[in-house]
Amino acid sequence: MSHVRSKTELRRELRLILKNQAERDRAAASAEAGERLRGQAVWKEARSVLLYSAIAGELDLSPLIDLALESGKIALLPRFAAGMGTYEAVRVSHLQRDCAPGKFGIAEPGAHCVVFPLNSLDLALAPGLGFDLVGHRLGRGQGYYDRLLAQIAGAKCGVAFDSQVVGEIPAEAHDIHMNFILTPTRWLEISE
Repeated sequence: MSHVRSKTELRRELRLILKNQAERDRAAASAEAGERLRGQAVWKEARSVLLYSAIAGELDLSPLIDLALESGKIALLPRFAAGMGTYEAVRVSHLQRDCAPGKFGIAEPGAHCVVFPLNSLDLALAPGLGFDLVGHRLGRGQGYYDRLLAQIAGAKCGVAFDSQVVGEIPAEAHDIHMNFILTPTRWLEISE
C-alpha cells in the first residue's frame, strides 16, 4: 500500500525543491512556459486573463501581461481586499505604473485600478506549490487563492515547474480543481 503524503509533508518537500533551483533555470523555465501558454487555444480565445505577480520560487509569466494588453485582452492581477480578507481581480494597463508591493510584499494593482467581476473572467492562471495530474492544487496553506478561484466561472490553469507536478495531492471539499496545468515542458488538459 502506498503512502499518501500529507499536505504539510508535500509543502515541506516542494519548498525545498524550489529553494534549490538556480535563478537562471527559473528564468529559462518561465520563458518556456510563457511560450507554451501562448500557443494554447484557451489563451488565444480568452478576452480577459487573470495573471499573477510571481514570488520567489514561482514561474514568472509577467511578460504575458504586456502581450495580453497588446492583443486587446483585459489583463488582471490579484489585489488583497483587506475588508473582505480575500483577493479580487483588478484590471491593469501597465505593469510598472499600476503596481506596487501589497499586503504580503507581492506586486498588486493600486487603488486607482478597477475591480473586474470574477464571474466574467475567461482564464485564470494560478500559481501553487504543487499540482497533480487530476487537477488538484496545493497552495501555501492560507486558502486565499482557493477563495478567489471558487468565484471564477472561466477556465483555471495551474502554473508550475515540472518538479512541482506530483503523483497525488490530498484533496478537500473546498479545494478548487484546475482545468489545465502548465509547466515549461507540458500542457495538460484535465478531463472532468
